[in-house]
Amino acid sequence: MIVRERPNAVALLFALRGSIVPEILPHIICVALFASGVTALSHSHLVEISAFSVMPVTLLGIALSILLGFRNNAAYDRWWEARKQWGQMVFEVRSLARASGSLLGEDSPVRRALLMRVLAHAHALNAQLRKEPLTETLTQWVAQETLQAARQRSNPAEAFIAQCGQLLGAEYRQGRLDSMGLKLLDERLTALSGIQAACERIAATPLPFAYTLLVHRTAYAYCYLLPFALVGGLGWAAPVLVAAVAYTFFGIDKLSEHLETPFGRDPNDLPLDALCRIHEISVADALGDPAPPPLPVKHFQLQ
Repeated sequence: MIVRERPNAVALLFALRGSIVPEILPHIICVALFASGVTALSHSHLVEISAFSVMPVTLLGIALSILLGFRNNAAYDRWWEARKQWGQMVFEVRSLARASGSLLGEDSPVRRALLMRVLAHAHALNAQLRKEPLTETLTQWVAQETLQAARQRSNPAEAFIAQCGQLLGAEYRQGRLDSMGLKLLDERLTALSGIQAACERIAATPLPFAYTLLVHRTAYAYCYLLPFALVGGLGWAAPVLVAAVAYTFFGIDKLSEHLETPFGRDPNDLPLDALCRIHEISVADALGDPAPPPLPVKHFQLQ
């Protein structure tokens, strides 16, 4: 995720970090060259283009604006829903740390094992959503055999939550945790499972491809038809205006594509690593351990 102070007006025009310009620039150049070719044909009188009406392109532009606006809103809703889920996870981890201290004891080894598995769950969920393998770095929080047991499951992140439930069940059966305490702590684990399920739903359910295809094709059709409507009135200024319009429509289309998948490592995706570090800080504070520093912003980007 891009994290930076808003630059001044001049710097904002030339800012590339976090911009979609590098991705859509080839398409903009192609549209501008096509518009230049249409303008050259018109000025050489090889083809009579000035008679074309602007009305059909205007109607297509209105339809395209509605389609792009709807798709952009739908994509942003997915991005914001994912961010709310990870924000809720921060609340649940802190609530579990506080409640486990009251019910299990501040210095209970079971409490430490419980919270360490919760951290492993957050990092495992981060890796699963980004389609990255689980690394040995998880042994910072759980033992090697615990990690191997989770890896053998089809859903390692959920396996860590199941291990937490087993720890609480053992405490209950041995009489060190009453039924009310078990219920309170299990509710926090259930909430974490619900957050994981919501994130998996977002990751596994993209916007309908047919709708994405319709918006993409309409944007290209509009930008390549626009020169025929403008060249009669603008002349050689038409390619410049067409390039500006292409930047707007292609840019919104590409930005919506980025927001549609919020769990990757693109500049505008969610900073899951930084959110996992927040969990680490919360657990370390609860256990009285030295807390790691927040992840720094590198080149205006927070991972």
